Amino acid sequence: MSPQQRREQLIDAALGVILERGYEGVSIEAIARAAGVTRPVVYDHFPNLGRLLQALIEREERYALAQLEDILPEQPGRRDPAELIATSMRRFLDAVASRPSTWQIILSPPEGTPAVLRHHVETNRARTIGRIERLVRWAIERPELTLDLDLELTARSLLSLVEDAGRMVLTDHDGYSPGRYERFARTVVSLLRGP
Repeated sequence: MSPQQRREQLIDAALGVILERGYEGVSIEAIARAAGVTRPVVYDHFPNLGRLLQALIEREERYALAQLEDILPEQPGRRDPAELIATSMRRFLDAVASRPSTWQIILSPPEGTPAVLRHHVETNRARTIGRIERLVRWAIERPELTLDLDLELTARSLLSLVEDAGRMVLTDHDGYSPGRYERFARTVVSLLRGP
């Protein structure tokens, strides 16, 4: 196994331990056992548990941000706001379903998570809110939506809805499917259009 492959294996093992036992159950010993290697092998690639967790967080963050880049367009162009919101929600939930481990650590409650993870999640959450605000501003300026919406509250409400939907997809995919949320988003946005 190449050094890069071994690093990825160890990061995968750490992720598995976290998902199975929580952060309180993660240790170099537990990661080594999960990877089927000895502790010195782990230390050959990571000087301590903190650095291994940092590598894990950065890797999963890259995956998540790449998915979000594809979902939230910088320039929506002439798209219909209802269509954009509904399809963006569906695409996000499909992304969550495609990488449940990544999104489980991102969407988990912050209590009990390492400070470095909370920092990354909050930093990226703030960036995402900014991006959603730009999309909401674009939608509000469109003639199809005639309501006077509070930009910040609308963006935060959308983010909260999407994050909760992601958690529901992770815990009960059949009951709370991406398609169900997409239909809900279409209905809500159609109500905002007015008569």
